[in-house]
Amino acid sequence: MKRVLLVLIGLLTVAAGGRAADAPFDFETLRFRAKTLAARPYAARATTVPESLRKLSYDQYRLITFNADQTWWRRERLPFQLQFFHPGFVHTRSVQVFDLANGVATPIKFSRSLFNYSGREPAGLSDSIGFAGLRVLGSLGVADRPWDELVSFVGASYFRALCQKAVYGLSARGLAINSVDPAGEEFPVFEEFWIERPVAGAKSFVLYALMDSPSLAGAYRFTVSPGAATTMQVKAVVFCRQNPKVLGLAPLTSMFWHGENSGGDFGDIRPEVHDSDGLLLFTGAGEWLWRPLTNPKATRVSSFADENPRGFGLLQRDRKFESYEDLEVHYQLRPSAWIEPVGNWGRGAVRLGELSAPDETHDNIVAYWAPERLPPAGEPIEFEYKLHWFMDQIRPPAGFTAATRAGYSRTHEPELRRFVVDFDGPYLRQQKADPAIEPVVSVGEGAKLAYATVQKNQFNGTWRLAFGFKPDGSGRPVELRGFLRKPQHVLTETWTYLWQP
Repeated sequence: MKRVLLVLIGLLTVAAGGRAADAPFDFETLRFRAKTLAARPYAARATTVPESLRKLSYDQYRLITFNADQTWWRRERLPFQLQFFHPGFVHTRSVQVFDLANGVATPIKFSRSLFNYSGREPAGLSDSIGFAGLRVLGSLGVADRPWDELVSFVGASYFRALCQKAVYGLSARGLAINSVDPAGEEFPVFEEFWIERPVAGAKSFVLYALMDSPSLAGAYRFTVSPGAATTMQVKAVVFCRQNPKVLGLAPLTSMFWHGENSGGDFGDIRPEVHDSDGLLLFTGAGEWLWRPLTNPKATRVSSFADENPRGFGLLQRDRKFESYEDLEVHYQLRPSAWIEPVGNWGRGAVRLGELSAPDETHDNIVAYWAPERLPPAGEPIEFEYKLHWFMDQIRPPAGFTAATRAGYSRTHEPELRRFVVDFDGPYLRQQKADPAIEPVVSVGEGAKLAYATVQKNQFNGTWRLAFGFKPDGSGRPVELRGFLRKPQHVLTETWTYLWQP
């Protein structure tokens, strides 16, 4: 009874903003703090970042670099080590980071010695300003390369991870609130981080985060296992002060400027520019869906209703350098990200938001799971998932979409809109031209299917589905679907597309 009382006192002390040295920190401690925080009206934290840092220009901010000699845990030669991002420029709010050892959380204070200022140290620096974020270093299992950047957390609730052979590309977020809403999106913030000090020989590390925003507060635990594919086991509980219009779980954010399906003149010498080229879904009913990404002229949202989804993600399927012809940014090396729910997520929808992007500097793609119903405000919303970052593709057991091209003929039936979809896969490559393999194409309201054909590509072994349709002139978007079958077997995933007049 005495120990229970001491733990409760410790929890209340932490919830009130203090820390009890003898109160062990764990996920339940963080959960209690998030619940207590959500029970109070939202109050944005006052910034501790001095004006001298907030006024830094982009070029001035770039001159500030982390001092590698001060890498956290390097002297102890631990298998994972920490570096920090300096506040300033667009990072006008800072976070607090704690070193967690045996349940005891020790704050890591800001220090000038952690950074190199290129002889131009800003004024007003103190050990209380915190950091813009953090990154974790460790091994990805590459020979003769003991230290790689594994994951970074910086800005709102954004984070990114790397796997072998990858460079940074798309991002994940803790939550999406009213994303792509005309009234405006709310961006929750990871305010504090706790990272467990790893033991010698550890193959994974654990990081905790406290989230806060006007609508909610939440507790997160990330268990990160880096390697050829890097996996994050994410456990979260969220308490809403008020239920948002749309709550997006496990959101992914990416960039698609133009691709093989875009058409038009982007004034760019590169054939394609994107961090991801499609949304893949594995539904609770066992169907695989592929939706190529687009850069629309106006914002649009697609919703894929489902129950207990098995997985979804934003993928970079095209790995050929020739598709991008870029020797600097290496779009062919951008990782894919796959969400694998743990347990049943119930009814809801995977939502895909596509915004118009004028260039490659804008993240214009977001995908997330939106539950059909939320519990009353104040009750916990608990969810867990595995987040996989990888280069080798997650593919359905049958064939997959390798390319999508759209256009029309200027000379032959110019009133038709035409699509060419190439399917690939081990089984399809082994098949010779076979009249029993047939296309299945459906065209939604707003157009009428004119023809559909399929043929074996003798040059690369893929199978090409080609079809044309005639819009009815109403200007409505048209939903398109297609796959290949050899009765009674489905040979490919379902390709789906929203055509915009």
